Amino acid sequence: MIKRFYTYVKQSFVRQNYRFTNYSPQLGRSVTVDVLLPLRYRFYKKYPLIVFNDGQDFEALGMKNTLKWMYKEGLIKDAIIVGVHCNENRMYEYGTLEGNHYAGYGNKAYQYNQFIVKELLLWLQDNYGVDSRQRMIAGFSLGGLSALDIAWNNAGIFSKIGAFSASLWWRSRPFDEKNPDADRIMIETIANGKKHDGLKFWFQVGTRDEEDDRNNNGIIDAIDDTQDAINALLSIGYKNVDINYEEVQDGEHNPKTWGAIMHAFLIWATCRKARFSKA
Repeated sequence: MIKRFYTYVKQSFVRQNYRFTNYSPQLGRSVTVDVLLPLRYRFYKKYPLIVFNDGQDFEALGMKNTLKWMYKEGLIKDAIIVGVHCNENRMYEYGTLEGNHYAGYGNKAYQYNQFIVKELLLWLQDNYGVDSRQRMIAGFSLGGLSALDIAWNNAGIFSKIGAFSASLWWRSRPFDEKNPDADRIMIETIANGKKHDGLKFWFQVGTRDEEDDRNNNGIIDAIDDTQDAINALLSIGYKNVDINYEEVQDGEHNPKTWGAIMHAFLIWATCRKARFSKA
């Protein structure tokens, strides 16, 4: 039960930033979580919730400063922002429920999914004013793949998902030069799946995310994979309005790029409708 997870909660009208560390039965380890409340947080109100994988990168992303000026300028609605810290198990806890990476990575993705859904969300729901109709999840790189997979498999729980430079290349088999785009687990899962009504998607990729071009089409794999994921969504019934695509010119695979585009994601997540664009 969730009561065995975070057992101490301190709420204040003065302090908005909290860090909790406690043991997770699902993961079999201690987990650190940062909770960033809106400046005008009131315990009796309901707020949108955004859970981020790789919460240990909040400082590198400039998350607190971004939220501070956006709230000050009235650019986003009040929301509860949560960052889940990973540890040395990152390559094993982040992955896809549909299957492990061929090298054995992602073999704890199920446990991480259970931690998010059966421990963390319930604890947040019990202790904070979370609007159950506006629960979102996001992540960066492999954490972006994980966020997409969790949202896809819990569409009734999450309404929106943010994937920053997501590792959509995650493969079930070793690379095959004769079929370079085969065996990408998440893309095949979407293409072979069914549309989840109400689920919205936000993808970001940088033109300098990497240099690899496995199929030699002149487009880096990060952009290819992201566009293939979007095409897979469209092929099963999603519309352009359900999907936001941000292609950042000269954007790289690092928190500096993700932090610089974070404001656009937060506006989309809390306020505006989806759109296709290039930054």
